[in-house]
Amino acid sequence: RRLGPVLAGIALLFACTLPLEAQEKPKVIVYTYDSFANWGPGAYIEELFEARYDADLVLVAPASSNEMLARLIQEMEAGNRQADVFIGLADSALPRALSRNLFEPYDPALIPNLAGVPEELMIDPTGHVIPFDHGYITLVYDSEALAPDQVPTTFEELTAPHLRRSIIAIDPRTSSPGHAFLMWTIARYGDPGYLEYWERLLPNLLTIAGGWSEAYDMFLNGEAPIVVSYSTDTAYSMLTEGQARQRVLLLEDQGYRQVEGMAIVRGTQVPELAHAVLDLVLDPEVQSLLAVTNWMFPANSEAQPDPIFQEYAVLPPQPVALAPEEIEAHDARWLREWARVISR
Repeated sequence: RRLGPVLAGIALLFACTLPLEAQEKPKVIVYTYDSFANWGPGAYIEELFEARYDADLVLVAPASSNEMLARLIQEMEAGNRQADVFIGLADSALPRALSRNLFEPYDPALIPNLAGVPEELMIDPTGHVIPFDHGYITLVYDSEALAPDQVPTTFEELTAPHLRRSIIAIDPRTSSPGHAFLMWTIARYGDPGYLEYWERLLPNLLTIAGGWSEAYDMFLNGEAPIVVSYSTDTAYSMLTEGQARQRVLLLEDQGYRQVEGMAIVRGTQVPELAHAVLDLVLDPEVQSLLAVTNWMFPANSEAQPDPIFQEYAVLPPQPVALAPEEIEAHDARWLREWARVISR
C-alpha cells in the first residue's frame, strides 16, 4: 500500500517542517539468539544493513533461540509485539510457530537472494519461514584430553564408565542444539527407550547447560572433554587455532540435521525493510561470512565459504531428523519425561 501523489506530497511537506530530532529513522527490531548476535554475523549484518538503508537495525538477543521464541509467543499473545523479524527458528519448532500465527507470509519478489536456496532446504510450504543456514548436531571432543582409544563411536560407548562426568549436555527446553540432541536419542532408541538411555547416560554428564554458548565456553575452558555441538567445530578449531584440536564425533556415522529459519513477525509496521533484512541475510557475501562466524552451512548455494571451512566442516554420512509434525505432537510429553529422568 502506498500513498497517492497528493498525500505523499502533503506528507513530505509536513516532514520537512519537523525539527531534525523528530525525524527519526525507521527501526527494525530483530529477535535472534545470543551467539548469532555476539559472535556470529550479527554485527556485520547490522552494519551492512544500516549502510544500505536509511534505517536502524536493532538485534535483541539476550538468550538462546528457544527462549527468544518463547518471548515472542508471550508478547504476541499479550498483544504486545516488539519484534519485526525473527532469525533463528529451528525447523523442529516450525509447527509450534505456525500454529500460533506468529509470522507474515513473505513476498519472494522482495527477496531476490532466495533464488539461491535449494528446494530441499525450504522447510515451510506455507510460505512464512525461510531457511538461512543448516547444520548437524553432533558431539565434539577435545583431542588433547581424550586419547584415540577413549573416543566413543556409538551411543552405547558414550555411556562407558571411563567417561564419567565427561560430557556437557544442553537443556532441550531452552536450547535448539540441546533439543536436537534429545530428538536424536529418540530417533535412535524410540519412545520410551530414550528415557532408559538417558538414565544410563546420566552418570557421564558433567552438567546440562542452559544454552550452546554456555556449554561451549565450558568445553573450551577444559571443564569436560566432550560437548554437544555442531559438525563444523573442527573447521572452527582450524580457523581460530590453526589446529584440529576440537574434533567432530559422529555417533554411528550420524548427525542430527537442523535447518534454521527466519521470518517476518505478524503486524510489523516496516514490512519492506523486514523483507530487506531477510534478503541481506541470504546475500552470498553474508552467507559466506555466516559459515565461519555462525559455524553452520550456508543456505544459499552461491556462497563461497573459506576453503578451510569447506575442507574441515563435516557432513555426516547418515543425517537423522524426526518429522516436525511428530515433534509437535509429542514434544511437551517428551520434555516432561526427560526432565523427570535427569532430576533423579
